[in-house]
Amino acid sequence: MVAALYFGRPVLLPLAVGMLFAFALAPLVGRLRRIGVGRIPSVLFAAVLAIAVTGAIGVYITARTIELAGELPRYQTNLIEKIRSIRGSAMNGGAVERASALLKTLHEQLVSGGNVRPQAAKSPDPLQVQIQQPDPQPIELAAAVVRPLFEFALASGIVIIFVIFILLYKEDIRDRFIRLAGGTDIQKTTLLLDEGAERLGYYLLTQTAINAVFGCLIGAGLWVIGIPNPTLWGLAVVILRFIPYAGIPLAALLPVLLALSVDPGWSMAIWTVALFTVGELFFGQAVEPWLFGRRMGLSPVAIVVAATFWTWLWGPIGLLLSTPLTMCLVVLGRHVEHLQFLDVLLGDRAPLLAEESLYIRLLGDDADQAAAEAEAYLKENTICRYYDDVVLKALAIGDADSRRGALDHDRALKIRDSTVALIQNLSEVQPDESARAETVRNETGEASVLCIGGRGPLDEAAALLLVSLLEKANVSARLASAREASEAAPHENDGKAVRAVCVCYLDPTNAARASFLMRRIKRRIPGAAPVVAFLGTDVASLLGGDGYRVVTTLDSAVQAIAAALVEDAAMVPQREKMSRDVGAGIRLQPVPG
Repeated sequence: MVAALYFGRPVLLPLAVGMLFAFALAPLVGRLRRIGVGRIPSVLFAAVLAIAVTGAIGVYITARTIELAGELPRYQTNLIEKIRSIRGSAMNGGAVERASALLKTLHEQLVSGGNVRPQAAKSPDPLQVQIQQPDPQPIELAAAVVRPLFEFALASGIVIIFVIFILLYKEDIRDRFIRLAGGTDIQKTTLLLDEGAERLGYYLLTQTAINAVFGCLIGAGLWVIGIPNPTLWGLAVVILRFIPYAGIPLAALLPVLLALSVDPGWSMAIWTVALFTVGELFFGQAVEPWLFGRRMGLSPVAIVVAATFWTWLWGPIGLLLSTPLTMCLVVLGRHVEHLQFLDVLLGDRAPLLAEESLYIRLLGDDADQAAAEAEAYLKENTICRYYDDVVLKALAIGDADSRRGALDHDRALKIRDSTVALIQNLSEVQPDESARAETVRNETGEASVLCIGGRGPLDEAAALLLVSLLEKANVSARLASAREASEAAPHENDGKAVRAVCVCYLDPTNAARASFLMRRIKRRIPGAAPVVAFLGTDVASLLGGDGYRVVTTLDSAVQAIAAALVEDAAMVPQREKMSRDVGAGIRLQPVPG
């Protein structure tokens, strides 16, 4: 493909330029056709208008350039004086002389091998021979001038022909492309063409508007500074700014040189450089990101790589076309399965999902960077949703790697420790339902929840997330291993009664293991409400267990535990009365049901 693009550039380059102009003129042709103008008159009017505007701009630039060339000898003295002052400062400082002497000494040492040879007698100066070319003939001068003009006129004619025929047969070309590329999936191919045309049209229109405003501001600023022909330089900015990265330096080069020539001092040149620098920073870093947003679909690195590639392939015209062509390639990669690598390499969409990126951070023990990425997510979402949608999915990836033997126990412990650090970094983030949390605390009183990591360090990391959310809901909770829970006493060391037990698993195939574990826990802590959380799964058949409630998200686990604690708190007075009745010798009769 690269070889075909390189050797086929005599045809492909005018075609690409013609397609770009056709996309730029398509809205005008469409508007003319909507008001009743025929297809051929609309296309011809748009083409003639484009030729007239381009020709007028070219004539204006040529005339102003010739006029400026005639005025340059007047400013030659100032430029020569600046060059002499710079050279004199360097020579007077001695830096150039010392550098020259050092280089000369090193050269003599290298050539002589370190041996100082006596100087030989000076030989007579050699005769100077000068080769002088004969003056060119008038025919040769005419050929040297006419040939580039003829090549430019020929290329322009080919571009104009392409533009006219593309606009005339736009629908036919579109249908043929759909039939050729997407005969089995017309909908996807149509979507590809629509998105490509929309992105390219929006880019051309918006970039032209931005360049026009920027060019007007530069022209006005140069007029205030006192640079001759400010309109010419503003127009140059409008045109050259379509070239990524190199356009503004090229547009600023001649005004800066002109400022050095016109002004005997340095202030005019400094103000000119400041004008271009501040203007480009403002428009490039503030205006363009705000207007374009994600509409272009290109990453900053992709723009640099594309500019380098297309410039190497097609020269300066390739640099001008690099952004539109790369944009089309990205759209192609988003809709063609076998070309998705183009979207990954050049597009602006995140290459990894949020949970995949977090999994990499947890593996690398980079909890600080993970917390920084989490803060961006938490600007639009709650902490509970972040734990459910991102952290649990990241731990599920690790659990899958562990079950297939790709993640050893030590690395699983590192992920658990990184999760603890992430929770600590996000400890200041409060849930949105603070009012409900206060209600739960008021209604449950002093109670404790035991959160158990069902199997392995990753399950413990998931249980730690639940502990964090319960503490944010003003519920006392702590982590325990499966062995500690099966041997636990009804009361914790801090004196708070264990009123709920939640066992956390990342793998839903542990249903049988969870059932046996809950039986052992019930024998040790019979008054605790049992909850089993198969986190990160959407298996509906798991809803409902053997004497315990099954949940699949951290949010539902918090709600289930809170409901159990509120219900348990409401039953406390009844249990205390029953205890007093038993102590008084009253026999309690069993109640049916």
